Amino acid sequence: MERRTVLRATGGVALGGFAGLAGCLDQFSDSESDDTDSHDSPEEYETVTFNGQTVPFAPLEDVVEWWENGEARFVDARTQAQYDEAHIEGAVFSPSPDGLGSADPVAEWDTDTRIVTYCVCPILQAGERAGTLIENGYTDVYGLADGFNPWRDNGYPVESNDGQASLSTYAIEGETDPADAGEYALAVHPETGQREASRIDANGGYELSLHFVDVPDSSLLELRTPSYELEGTIEEFSSETVRV
Repeated sequence: MERRTVLRATGGVALGGFAGLAGCLDQFSDSESDDTDSHDSPEEYETVTFNGQTVPFAPLEDVVEWWENGEARFVDARTQAQYDEAHIEGAVFSPSPDGLGSADPVAEWDTDTRIVTYCVCPILQAGERAGTLIENGYTDVYGLADGFNPWRDNGYPVESNDGQASLSTYAIEGETDPADAGEYALAVHPETGQREASRIDANGGYELSLHFVDVPDSSLLELRTPSYELEGTIEEFSSETVRV
C-alpha cells in the first residue's frame, strides 16, 4: 500500500539540515570520488563555509598519511549507531554539529591539535562539526573530503564497537525540477538522524546510496529536494523512480 506523504511540493524552506547542505557541496566536482592527488600544502585544499567558519577539506591520500604518521586525531561526526558499526581506527565519537558538550572527548585536546572530522555525506556533518570546532578556537581543523566510505572501501584501518550492528545499503532514484540542478537531494532517517545526500543532475535526476545502520526497509524516511519534501518508507522510495 502506498503511504508516501507530500510534506512540501514547491517553494518554502526545507526541513532542518537541508539549508546547510544546498549549495555548499558544489565546490567538489564529485563528492563520492576517491581523489588520490596529494596537495603540496593545506592552503590549496578546497574550502566550504559552515557556521560562518571556513573549513578546508583534505583529500583521502593526505589524510591517510596523517593517520599513518600519527599527525592527526580523528572525529566521527555521524550518529552513535554509525560510529558503533564501524569507524576510522582511533577516531572518537563527537557528533555534528556541537559534539557531546562537556563530555565531548575533543574538549580534552589542545587547541593546536590537528583534527580531521568525517562523515558519509561526505562533507555535511563533517563540515558542521569542523566549523563548530574552529569557532571554539581549534586552529588546525580539516574535513575529510571523500568521506568515510572510500576510507573503508580502500581497506584502511577501521574498528567497531558493535559486532551485532547491521549495515544496510539502499538505492533511491528520483526526479525533481531541472531548475534544482547543482543542488542536492537529501534522505533523512528521522528516528536515528542518519542521512545521505546526492547532487541533482542537469535533467533534475538524482541517485541516493544509503548506508544506514539497523534501519530496515520498512522504516519511514524523509526525502528532500529544493522543490519538494516527501515522507514514505525506504521500500517505497527504492522500488521506483521518485517523482512529484
